Amino acid sequence: MTEETKAPEKKEKEKKVKFNSPFSFTDPLQAKVVNCIMKCGKKTVAQRILQDAFAEMFRRGEKDVLKTFETAVKNATPAIEVRPRRIGGSIYQVPTEVNPKRQQTLAIRWILTAARSGKGQPVAKRLASEIIDAANERGTAFSKKEEMHKMAHANKAFAHLARY
Repeated sequence: MTEETKAPEKKEKEKKVKFNSPFSFTDPLQAKVVNCIMKCGKKTVAQRILQDAFAEMFRRGEKDVLKTFETAVKNATPAIEVRPRRIGGSIYQVPTEVNPKRQQTLAIRWILTAARSGKGQPVAKRLASEIIDAANERGTAFSKKEEMHKMAHANKAFAHLARY
């Protein structure tokens, strides 16, 4: 047989990888995010939003969704912040370290605020976008952290006032 008369070969289908949601009720970070998403006591709705965000992240090509999620929270976590201190009738912006619990709370709050501020898409898709952006060190939550660090660096002359 010549090349022209050969039967066409069957194309091998690419196997679609089924998404198994890494959502866990026992993971403290996921539980915290669900509680922050929740409004009016509707926890199942908040859980569904996080599960849908994980599914959307997987659909966009993230292989390890849970690792991406944890990286996003870590990248949006501030190490230092400025706090107003009144000393001698003047108010100074004094840079102080942030305790770990507040670091996590601020990171989650900034990611969710950025996701809620967008319009035109379901909140799960916007949350997935913001998580991916934060994991890749861009996006609103990451820029908010960078802005806070810049303010602290600009006011480091007042760091000696932190002990008062």
